[in-house]
Amino acid sequence: MLVCFTVAAGLALIVLFLLRERFPYFFQDCAYMLQRLRVMIRMNKYKKSKPFYSIVDHFLDAVSRHPSKVFIHFEGRAYSYGEVDKQSNKVARALQAEVRLQEGDSVALFLANEPSFVWTWLGLAKLGCPAALLNFNIRSKSLLHCLSCCGAKVLLTCPELQDAVEEILPTLKEQGIRVFILSDSCSVPDIVPLSVKISQASNEPLSPALRSNVNIRTTAVYIYTSGTTGFPKAAIITHGRLWGASFSLFTCGVSAEDIIYVNLPLYHLAGFVVGTIGAMGRGITVILKRRFSASQFWDDCRKYNVTVVQYIGETLRFLCNTPKKDNENNHKVRIAIGNGLRSDVWSEFLNRFGDIKVREVYAATEANIVFINYTSKIGAEVLSITGYFDVEKEEPVRNSDGLCIKVATGETGLLVSKITQRSPFSGYAGNKQQTEKKLLRDVLKKGDLYFNTGDLLRFDEENFVYFQDRVGDTFRWKGENVATSEVADILTMAHCVLEANVYGVKVEGHEGRIGMAAITLKEGEDFDCSDTYKQVSNHLPAYARPRFIRIQPCLEFTGTFKMKKAKLVEEGFNPAHIEDQLYFLDTDKRTYVALTEEIYRAISSREIKL
Repeated sequence: MLVCFTVAAGLALIVLFLLRERFPYFFQDCAYMLQRLRVMIRMNKYKKSKPFYSIVDHFLDAVSRHPSKVFIHFEGRAYSYGEVDKQSNKVARALQAEVRLQEGDSVALFLANEPSFVWTWLGLAKLGCPAALLNFNIRSKSLLHCLSCCGAKVLLTCPELQDAVEEILPTLKEQGIRVFILSDSCSVPDIVPLSVKISQASNEPLSPALRSNVNIRTTAVYIYTSGTTGFPKAAIITHGRLWGASFSLFTCGVSAEDIIYVNLPLYHLAGFVVGTIGAMGRGITVILKRRFSASQFWDDCRKYNVTVVQYIGETLRFLCNTPKKDNENNHKVRIAIGNGLRSDVWSEFLNRFGDIKVREVYAATEANIVFINYTSKIGAEVLSITGYFDVEKEEPVRNSDGLCIKVATGETGLLVSKITQRSPFSGYAGNKQQTEKKLLRDVLKKGDLYFNTGDLLRFDEENFVYFQDRVGDTFRWKGENVATSEVADILTMAHCVLEANVYGVKVEGHEGRIGMAAITLKEGEDFDCSDTYKQVSNHLPAYARPRFIRIQPCLEFTGTFKMKKAKLVEEGFNPAHIEDQLYFLDTDKRTYVALTEEIYRAISSREIKL
């Protein structure tokens, strides 16, 4: 008997060894699939529950389990789960009294990264009202557009953003949009202060009947992504999608005992849904920051015993660029969750700051597909379907049967994801044309339907995926997607500019691509550095402003009259290799200046910060 047991144990060890040698990620794959199965079972349970079990209900269960546990730490103040719950009730009741909100009414949140963002959203969710999460960097026409496409008749803002609202206040008044500010007082007649009314409102629980029609397909929030039409698109995030994204922390191995550091904008899917909403359902404590600070990052992590951090590739690069200190490994951070991390930064981050499990995620706000690198293989994501892509025509390459062609291992292709009932694409609010543009038909067989991510990826022999680039009329800089046509429209407002072709170019040592524009000048005009700077600084957020300008005698177009960008992108902004006049946006001088080889070298050596 003992001999049989010994032989069986030996064979089991051999099998395990061979599995590990032949399939090095076998056990990690099994653990991940088990987690995914648990998520799917939960999702199916919530989907079928009567009445629907929403994120709000999940939060209320967390409140009942531990009302005194800290939910949010912010600028020296701690807010418990019970306090946030009661404050959200007060917000909901104040809005009910002032606006007569009904289930399904959209409300726009134009707020900074602060706890009021969280409890205001919760208050709206308790009323069954979807919230439009506005990027606090947008201004003017873009801000008006975001309000119009979500159909909001109420805008909630804060003192920090009052000036931006005042710019568009006459138009808001014409459109019947009421504006409230989270402040005790306001001197502007058409902006109503709400804080006193909130403080006087009852904090008693609201009836679930107020949101009785909410289900898994109901819109929960609108989150804005860059639009090729020149304005942000309002991606429809349903309650089902909200649930799916909120499980990301669980899938990455985060538990209820963890403490998460959220320094990403709350108007983004990552900071709000993955980080904050993902935390609230599991009773996790959130350390919320107004904005990212490399100098405060590790001190905060030590002070609050942070165990999980969120990132975009750029923020970890900033951390790696900080001066080295003796106590760099003195922290409790065990997991970092985010996206856009370059391999070299990834390696340096681990070498400097210790054995942190990096969970690199591929996702897009509106996409029906998510990848998570749970193996910690540096630089990689996971398996997908990619097809050959024609960069000039900006469309997939098709065979003689009209079907797309899968790329071979090691080659770059366009990532697409099949649209099914289980993996739907909800589209963009108020924009059928842009919704249609994201759909690809007849991809692998006639009649099928896929979501076009607009991203070029490459996969290797082990089926790991590596992000290569974005396609079309957007580029990504400082963690933000920028619509090139919006930038072009602003540039042509300068009196000297006739046409503008905007694109992103790579800068060594930086994540993403920085904005650059090739322009033509009106007849008889010279390039007006100060007027052009005035237009871009007044109408565009800092990350969207073209830092480089290239003056051309004429712009090149494709046979279908689209502006050619590929060659311009490849040529970059090195004045030694380009005969055209080049200009650089000098933030210190607050104007465009001639781009000399000396300035180029200073940018390359990082003496000039971008």
